[in-house]
Amino acid sequence: MTDATPPTATEADEAPDYETLTRDIAEVPAVEVITTVAVHLLSAAAVNLGLDKPDSEHKDLDEARKLITALAGLVTASATEISSFHAAPLRDGLKSLQLAFREASLVPDEPGQGPGEKFTGPVFG
Repeated sequence: MTDATPPTATEADEAPDYETLTRDIAEVPAVEVITTVAVHLLSAAAVNLGLDKPDSEHKDLDEARKLITALAGLVTASATEISSFHAAPLRDGLKSLQLAFREASLVPDEPGQGPGEKFTGPVFG
């Protein structure tokens, strides 16, 4: 099938029902959306730190710094909204990433200057 071929009736019937999808996302609790985004940021930062597997070819500390800072901002800003039950594990994961970043850096940042530390304060091992 080429790009110029119009969709067949069966392909049109399989198109997603955007109205239903919109209603579905409206039913998702905010805490679930926030924690899902945080887990995605955590995972992406871990991969960019090379923590996904030994000898990872995905190591990119500049990208990891951005992701960790975004995660720190999200966790800090939303902690009172999502309760400590949800925030505590996210804070633990964030601290682990911050420490892993410090360890992976050839020239470690000064305390309080690492990724996300403007939101969390200095992180020590």
